[in-house]
This record gives sequence, C-alpha cells and structure tokens, in this order.
Amino acid sequence: METRQLGKSEIQITPIITGTWQAGKAMWTDIDDQETIKAIRDAYEAGITTVDTAIVYGKGHSEQIVAKALADVRDKVVYATKVFADRLKYNQVIESCEESLTNLNTDYIDLYQIHWPSGAFNSEIVPIEETMQALVKLQEQGKIRAIGVSNFSGAQLAEASGYGRIDSLQPPYSLFWRQVETDAMPYCIDNQISILAYSSLAQGLLTGKFGLNHQFAEGDHRSKNKLFNGENAQRAQKALSELRPLAENHNCNLAQLSLAWLIAQPQTNAIAGVRNSSQAISNAQATKVQLSAAEISKISQIAQQVTDHLDNNPVMWNW
Repeated sequence: METRQLGKSEIQITPIITGTWQAGKAMWTDIDDQETIKAIRDAYEAGITTVDTAIVYGKGHSEQIVAKALADVRDKVVYATKVFADRLKYNQVIESCEESLTNLNTDYIDLYQIHWPSGAFNSEIVPIEETMQALVKLQEQGKIRAIGVSNFSGAQLAEASGYGRIDSLQPPYSLFWRQVETDAMPYCIDNQISILAYSSLAQGLLTGKFGLNHQFAEGDHRSKNKLFNGENAQRAQKALSELRPLAENHNCNLAQLSLAWLIAQPQTNAIAGVRNSSQAISNAQATKVQLSAAEISKISQIAQQVTDHLDNNPVMWNW
C-alpha cells in the first residue's frame, strides 16, 4: 500500500489506518480479544501498517491488544496513541506516556496525541502551553516522534501550534459528518497538517449493514449516535440507497466507496475500526477504488442530504 508523509515529520503512514477503540471493549459489545488481535494482524498483512489507539480505550487494554498483535513487527508499523483530557498537566502527560509505552511494549511512540482539549468531559482546565511543553520534552527525549491533537477546533489547533509543531489533527470525519471541512481543514492544508479521520464509516452506518430503527445491544454507545436516530437516520438510508449503484459500478461495497471518497479529500487519511479479519481486509482494499473528480463530487452531493441538516457541534453522540 502507498504511504503518505505525516505532517512535516519523517513518518510515513498508510491512508487507511486501523482503529482500535473497540479493542478496549469499554462502550462496545461482543468483542473477542483473539479475534481482534487476528484482525489487527491481518490488516497489517494486507498493507495497513498504521494503527491508532488510546490509553482511555479500556484503560490501556486496547494498547495491550495492539502490542500482542504487532510486537514482533514493531519496526515495520506506526503506533499512534493518545493522552486523555484528564491527564494534561505536565507531569501527568509524562506519566501517561510511560504507561502507554509499557502497554504497547515499545520504547517509542510514533504519534502521541492530545485526545480531547482541556476541559472536555468536565476535566480540569490546563493551559495548552503546559501540555505542549511536556509533549515537546517527550519528543526531545525520543519517546515520541510526532505530536498530534484530536477533537480540536481550528482555533484550538492554531493555538497549540504556537507552542510546538503539530503534525496531525484527528477529527470525526466521514461522508455523513463533515464539520471539519469548514473549520480546521483549511488550517491543516495551509500548514501541512495531516488529517486522521475517525468514525470514517460513521460508526458502521456507511457500511449499509444497519437498517432504519436498528436496535444496538445494551452498552453499545452507538445507540446515542445522532446519525442513527430520528430524521437523520431516515436521510442516511435514502443517501445509502443512492450510493449503492456507484459502489456497484466500482465492484466494491459501500464501506470501500466511502473510504475511497474520504482519502481523496485534502490531507485526509481514514481510521477504520475492525472487529474481525474480513473487515480488516475489506478496509485495505478501499485504496484500490479510484474515483474520478466527477464521482467524488456526485458522492459529496448525495451525502449533503444528510450533512445539510446537521448543526456545527462536532460531537457525534448525545451523551
């Protein structure tokens, strides 16, 4: 699989990135560790050499699963993980990084990201300067190779960039969730910052596998996703029906079409979660779907019947 430069760093990432929120098990249901390990490994064998995780995913469990899947090929993969919003004081960032290094069974992290801005989820307000000082220190020590942020607005991204080089932004971004395009994307383009889109398949909605009024199992956080509820869900189903013929024309499925559209956007790479090996292999094959400019435009227009009715709140869930 082709690789792309991560921001202005020397790191090369794959346009499709294996996401491992579900590997932590918390807020998900019916997740099997051995199946997840095999899925992550099979994604690697299929060419996806970049993996995104976070210490908050199952209190380190996701990071540990990543290590079990890829420890023997550590020098051939790129690890991206995150420090949570409640650990953003200088010493807390240092400590959290050490925990992640242990969980990942490695002596360096390729991309270390601030998971949510200070104050998110009622966390203590910490000046971004203090957090960035810790991240720059870790970078100088060789414990992390690049710095990224997640869930930051364009203004927050610009402020953080004043205290050190930011190589990536990780926002919620998919065909059905596109607020980043008018907020932070222009800054990313102007400053050569990679976009690592999470929920790139709208948490499975863009696979076409979930019909109207689908009932998620108790404990599955997707039941609170705005796109799965009310009129948004109805609009999404209509858009999916219009996208299916385009997917058939390319002999691909809806997920691959959606991922192909996403990685064709400026600066954008797609984080796609996996529960099993078939999903991992399918995600990797999305890079083979070559869309024309006219098709990209048509797909965008079809999706607007969903996105035009959303507000500017980038948080996907009604928590």
